[in-house]
This record gives sequence, C-alpha cells and structure tokens, in this order.
Amino acid sequence: MRLFNNLKTKIQELSTQGRQVGAAISGLFDLTLHHQTRSAQTDHPNPLNRYGKKCFSQTDEDGLTLEILKRIDCLKKGVYVEFGVGDGTENNTLILASLGWKGFWVGGDTLRISIDPNSDRFAYLHDWITLDNILPLVQQGLSRISSTNIDVISLDLDGNDIYFAEKLLASGLEPKLFIVEYNGKFPPPVEFQIVYDAKHSWKGDDYFGASLTSFAKLFERFGYRLVCCNSHSGANAFFVHGAYSAAFADVPADIEKIYVGPRYFPYRKFGHPQSIRTIEQILGGHPAQLAAPDVG
Repeated sequence: MRLFNNLKTKIQELSTQGRQVGAAISGLFDLTLHHQTRSAQTDHPNPLNRYGKKCFSQTDEDGLTLEILKRIDCLKKGVYVEFGVGDGTENNTLILASLGWKGFWVGGDTLRISIDPNSDRFAYLHDWITLDNILPLVQQGLSRISSTNIDVISLDLDGNDIYFAEKLLASGLEPKLFIVEYNGKFPPPVEFQIVYDAKHSWKGDDYFGASLTSFAKLFERFGYRLVCCNSHSGANAFFVHGAYSAAFADVPADIEKIYVGPRYFPYRKFGHPQSIRTIEQILGGHPAQLAAPDVG
C-alpha cells in the first residue's frame, strides 16, 4: 500500500509539472506572436498599421478603427452596424459601443449575451443574410435604434461579403468607414471572388470572400479609399470615404504597400477572458454604468 501511495503521489507531481510546463510553453508562444505582430506593425510601409490594438476585436482591429475615426473627427458619437458577429464576444464595433455609440448587429448565430429588446441604442437582428434581405434588415435595424444614418459598417461573413458590400453601397449608404474581411491568400494584383451563393457556409478552407484588389476596385467605384489592412491577421481592410482622404496623406497610394498577407495563427488567449457582463453593460448603455470618455 505504501508503494502504491508513493507511486500515486509521484504521478500527481509529474502531472502538475506537466501542466506547468504546458502553461509556460503556451505563454511563450503568445509572447512570440505578440512580438511578431509588433514587428509587423512597425516595419510595415503604412504608418497607420502602428496603431493596431486589441480591445474587443479578434486581433488588432480596434486600434485601427479608433485612429481612423480620430483622424476624421468622428470618435465621440456615431452609429454602427456589424454583419457577422459570431456569439457577440469578439467584434469590431464593441469598442464603438463602449464609447456610447448606437448601433445594431446582424447575424445567424445565437449570442452569448442578454439583450434588452426595448433598447433604443442597440439591437440584434438574428437572421441569415442574403442579397434579398440585407437592405430590409438595415432599415429594420435603423428603425429599432431610431436612426437614419450609419457612420461605420463592419462586414465579416466568410463568404458573399463583396456582394453584400456592393448592395449596401449601391443603395446609397455612405458610411465614413467601411471594414471588410478580405481573402489574404490572393495578393495584389490578383482579383478573386467566390460565386454568389445565398446558402454559402464557410468550410474552413480558402474558398471565401474576395481578394483585396477586388474589394479595392469595388470601393473605388463608390468613392472610397483603402487606408489600411490589419497587421496581426491580414484579414480586415479599412476603407474611408473619399471626403476624408486628406486625413490620410501619410498612407501609401500603392495597394501593395497597404496589403498584409494572411497570418492565421491566433493567440491561445489574449489578455483577460472576455466577460459576458462587461459586454452586456456596454450594450445596455445605462447612464450610471457607462459614460463615454473624453477621447479628444
């Protein structure tokens, strides 16, 4: 029995040591990725990339969004819409909601957060998005939050994104900032976009979305300028309305100097785990709980 107990104790010690080693390796992996991302940001020919930072977004999109809106003097107040939000815990527009913006999300997934159905500052439209219903969904969302205009659109649906972007722009919508997910596998000047399929569901392979060049040509038709791609993942492209071009005089005109190739290796974790309560408080917008900071 003593031998058995000694063996059991030794196994437990080894198991504990193994977990500690595993945690150390994971931490080292994350630290390496962090340094790689910082190098990618600072070494990139586009100075805007240096502002990349994660708050609520999947990687470093939040910092880019904030810097772009700061440059065009549209940081303190606005309206956003985000298409494709997963379970609601990692999104490009949560940072805007935290600043007191109004907005709505549209997506086919069930959120992990509780939403006030009577809120006039946030709404979630749970629906599968197609070319036939995207514009009615926009009108429904705007009606729910008592707004008529949109300042920021974020689109990440892993599929028909370029067709939806064209539909929105052709309808007359003119957001100041339009964020789209591009297929980074296809560098400039390659043009690529999947065939529209209302039932498309991403299979985890490279058949999704459209290339950066294809998106750039589309947005140029509607008077928009590509100003940045995020450095960490090489997945999101930022387009600003031409009326604000002067604020981005330092951004290269050559698309090849803006493009970022795909870097699809996410962190095991990134900072503190996301709290559902934090998001619910932000989206609930109770005055006693949420106050937009003075961001200049």
